[in-house]
Amino acid sequence: MRLGILSLLGVAAATALAAAAPPASPRSTGQAIDAQHSTLIASFRQQAVTVDAPFKRFDGSIHYDAAHPATTRATLHVDTSSLDIGDEDSDAEVRGASWFDSAHFPTATFESTSITPRDAQHFDATGNLTIKGRSRPVTVSVGVAPAAHGFAYDGSFELSRRDFGIGDPQWDAVLDDRVRVRFHLLADGG
Repeated sequence: MRLGILSLLGVAAATALAAAAPPASPRSTGQAIDAQHSTLIASFRQQAVTVDAPFKRFDGSIHYDAAHPATTRATLHVDTSSLDIGDEDSDAEVRGASWFDSAHFPTATFESTSITPRDAQHFDATGNLTIKGRSRPVTVSVGVAPAAHGFAYDGSFELSRRDFGIGDPQWDAVLDDRVRVRFHLLADGG
């Protein structure tokens, strides 16, 4: 079985990072995440082999005010049934009740609560990640760079799938609890 929960968390973290756009704009902007040109990938180890699994469907928005960066807000919604492990049977199992339970919890959500600038191109984004009805605080470091029509937000972080009730204990001997979430998010200029 493969895990995709951290991937969801990655998307949430990426959205928070996108919300931390650098103070390049003189006005308030609402930026939509360009999911077609963005990636959210959950990486985990199963039987000592690293598996990279992207989420295929997510959306979000970022509201940034250069004059008041502390008021930055980001929201990300991830379709829990869109994790692509690369095998139809595994994809179906991850959508099941022991894993994401996509029938009852079709969406994972990230809501930013604070953005802390570290320097002109790096921020720490903190917010609440809700997966499978459980909310946990998440803080992720994000790199921000200008892109063709807005900003690119890159980062990664590690989470525990058990914190969100993800996974069947029978898999614990062969599937690591820790999941690394990597993201590259593009947000338009608003």
